[in-house]
Amino acid sequence: MRLLKSTIHPELQAISGSVFTRQAARGIILDGEQILLLYTERYHDYTLPGGGIDEGEELRAGLIRELQEETGAKNIRHIQGFGLYEEYRPWHKHSYDIVHMESYCFRCTIDEELGATGFESHEIENGMKPVWINIHDAIAHNEETMATSEKKGMSIERETFLLKLIVEELLA
Repeated sequence: MRLLKSTIHPELQAISGSVFTRQAARGIILDGEQILLLYTERYHDYTLPGGGIDEGEELRAGLIRELQEETGAKNIRHIQGFGLYEEYRPWHKHSYDIVHMESYCFRCTIDEELGATGFESHEIENGMKPVWINIHDAIAHNEETMATSEKKGMSIERETFLLKLIVEELLA
């Protein structure tokens, strides 16, 4: 899969110390300029649905599982690779200094009707919910959050970059 971008978080002086690699699969689901995203109240941002791949799990299987859990998506099909966004970020958990986050992004199609979500407890606590939104509105919202909010998360730069690339490559 093509590399879309590689970034190093500004808090990191160098990529040294113990590094934990985490793979994630993220879905790009479009209906014209409408895109299915996750809104997270805690961070006041929009992100592509998806998440961590379990050990031994194939990327596409993880994508399907995550889309079902986070959006209630049904009949996920026509899965096509879009690209990889990798980042090195501080890891604030036991045993590691850095997380090497590999986000594999896939275009796909789903049925129009969404089913029930299966959020994890921390996702519920963060106020996460699936929403269809105009992609340009989502980009403008994330840019405003990056410029003015102290509660923004570490992933908003990745997500906004990906949304802009989706507009450039898939909606042009």
